Amino acid sequence: VKKSHQEKKLELLVDKDLEKNYDRIELEEMVQVALLCTQYLPGHRPKMSEVVRMLEGDGLAEKWEASQKEEMPKGKSFELSSERYSDLTDDSSLLVQAIELSGPR
Repeated sequence: VKKSHQEKKLELLVDKDLEKNYDRIELEEMVQVALLCTQYLPGHRPKMSEVVRMLEGDGLAEKWEASQKEEMPKGKSFELSSERYSDLTDDSSLLVQAIELSGPR
């Protein structure tokens, strides 16, 4: 999904049975929400209440903009722009162990 977003080829993600019967703006928004929810660092991911609001059309643009300016620990820049993704997220073979959450955020 990240690669399709980066290359502006989101139509590859759409069910072929829909043909052209979908809203391209809504597709872009859903992909942005998905990318926000799957950021590398769990602390940068939105809360479920924020996800619900974004899906209802409230706050997505601000959250998306902020996600592209966040920094990685140790001072490394962590930008999730359409043009550039972190090396941490480009490697689809990267295996990450599950982390047990301590409770609600």
